[in-house]
Amino acid sequence: MKVIIVKKKSLIAGALIICFAIVFIAAVTRLIPAAAEAVAAQSRKLPIYSVDKNEKVVSLTFDAAWGNEDTQTLIDILNKYKVHATFFVVGQWVDKYPESVKALSDAGNEVMNHSNTHPHMPNLSRAEMINQINACDEKIEKITGKRPILFRAPFGDYNNALIETVSEINHYCIQWDVDSLDWRGYDAETIKNRVLKNVRPGSIVLFHNAALHTPEALPGIIESLQQQGYKIVPVSELIYKDNYTIDVAGRQHSNNAPSSGAPSSRPIPVKPTTYPY
Repeated sequence: MKVIIVKKKSLIAGALIICFAIVFIAAVTRLIPAAAEAVAAQSRKLPIYSVDKNEKVVSLTFDAAWGNEDTQTLIDILNKYKVHATFFVVGQWVDKYPESVKALSDAGNEVMNHSNTHPHMPNLSRAEMINQINACDEKIEKITGKRPILFRAPFGDYNNALIETVSEINHYCIQWDVDSLDWRGYDAETIKNRVLKNVRPGSIVLFHNAALHTPEALPGIIESLQQQGYKIVPVSELIYKDNYTIDVAGRQHSNNAPSSGAPSSRPIPVKPTTYPY
């Protein structure tokens, strides 16, 4: 009978090899999903949620899809503070309230595209997407004399096909990075605090023209922003029109201008599943 003598050094070396193998396999197991996620993030196309800016500048935006009770009040408030906003309107809303569309434009506000019938755009074919955008563009242009160049998807709902289609017809797809949540019926103070807490240079703020307490909250928001040194401009003046990139947080950066140095890792806002606009 042979007796096999295993040296202590050999046992230690073997144990170390096994440990290294276990650590390596564990690391690879973690890296593969992370790498896949990174590739998916790079291939995902995003709208413009905000803009990288060195100066204090923001845009106030309003979605108009249903009611029209407060549109003139909002115009009057904006006029009082000598600022202009961007209103994303649905074509069917234009059909119902052409006088409000004209009033918005005559007051110097932007009237931009929010689709024609407010569908979930990712459910449509590319031809249907184009029809939705063109139909709304034509209605707005007929009243204002200006053809929209900005598009905001109904429900904030988009996919790669929509982003590509919007770009192909020479529009910019606009989202937001500050949601006032005014549509939830929050009181004016809550709306104001929420906006002022989250705004930063290059922010795009979301409101609605028919939300209950927005007219009450808006003056305080504008006053506070102006006191902080912010300039309020329409979205078309905020964004870069060419030679830009959009990072994984949806923040637009100019390839020609130095970066503000502000962190771009802010997570993309999660759209509430019950978001009605």
